[in-house]
Amino acid sequence: MASPRHAPQPGADAGSGTAPLSGIKVVDAATLFAGPLAAMFLGDYGADVVKVEHPRRGDPSRGHGHAKDGVGLWWKMLSRNKRTTAIDFSRPEGQEVLTRLLAETDVFVENFRPGTLERWNLAPERLHEINPRLVIVRVTGFGQFGPMANRPGFGTLAEAMSGFAAVTGEPDGPPILPPLALADGIAGLATAYAVMVALQGRERTGQGQVVDMAIIEPLVTVLGPQITAYKALGVIPERTGNRTLNNSPRNIYKTKDGRWLAISTSAQSIAERVVTLVGRPDFIEQPWFASGRQRAQHADELDAAVGGWIAERDAADVISAFEEAQAAVAPVYDVADVVADPQYQALGTVHEVPDDELGSVAMPNLVFRLSDTPGEIKWAGPPLAAHTDEVLGEAGYSADEIAALRAEGVVR
Repeated sequence: MASPRHAPQPGADAGSGTAPLSGIKVVDAATLFAGPLAAMFLGDYGADVVKVEHPRRGDPSRGHGHAKDGVGLWWKMLSRNKRTTAIDFSRPEGQEVLTRLLAETDVFVENFRPGTLERWNLAPERLHEINPRLVIVRVTGFGQFGPMANRPGFGTLAEAMSGFAAVTGEPDGPPILPPLALADGIAGLATAYAVMVALQGRERTGQGQVVDMAIIEPLVTVLGPQITAYKALGVIPERTGNRTLNNSPRNIYKTKDGRWLAISTSAQSIAERVVTLVGRPDFIEQPWFASGRQRAQHADELDAAVGGWIAERDAADVISAFEEAQAAVAPVYDVADVVADPQYQALGTVHEVPDDELGSVAMPNLVFRLSDTPGEIKWAGPPLAAHTDEVLGEAGYSADEIAALRAEGVVR
């Protein structure tokens, strides 16, 4: 069993170890990334998450990314701590199975196109008749209403529509999409937060409610005050590469031994330390050096000084000098560097999880540490429908009834 995400200081009280979401049941019927990620975060801290897939197709994330021995590795992380079953919701018998599951469930996560649940006679109004305390989480590309609501929506479209791609890339180059499920990841975190808010609201009212999460929205917030500046001043941000309009020097710089280092000077004191370190304390006396935005207007001059100094030294020497000067620096890592890094090792960020299919599988650990009620990765993503008998049995189905549903293709 994987160790909990908890590292108390020597001699500190390790706490009760009770998972904070123990007793919360989640049915995750979403596919791919944002919804399932939200359910994963809840499961990390003790929620009982039942992953419901299509009996024949399963969750498409099983086939995304790399595989080992035919087993999808992305799935192993995304569905950790989840029990799996498979139900065909398009059939009345499958809809009945779902409603019986949801009668004793706290959170239902789905990402069907708007109107799909309603077409299957599973509208929120009916589900709340069955279970008034149910929190229904609807994750879609564009939300439940509006002119684009019924279009298929993925994170890529959110990265384009949010303004993210427009500000990413070099000034003379095209917009750039991220090579990862960025919008889904941010929406997954936001959805997990929304669930906790809804559950807290239920504590006050006794009633569940509907969470409407549009993947196009959280990334807009992460981009900062762009809307505020546009509405107030008409400002439309342009691509600046690795630079920023808010401070300088801020860039990546190549060292003598071919490594890349990132430098940030968001704080004025750090900026002063950096230019002093590279032999240009005279910059500090310039009137334009007094604020980050003014320094950004002299980025060419500052980058030439900092980049030139770094280019004459090996990465280890640059990092050592920056640390001694208490200035901010970090190497540009690939995943091999992340795995080997002593800071990540100290935090336990890379975690090995025992697995029946692969023996062991490494994955990112829980995203934060709680001192008294730590989370835990109990298992990696299981095979399709591995827990059907168990899950349906808990919903009151007999062994004969489960066998009949399986024979009819309603469940797997």
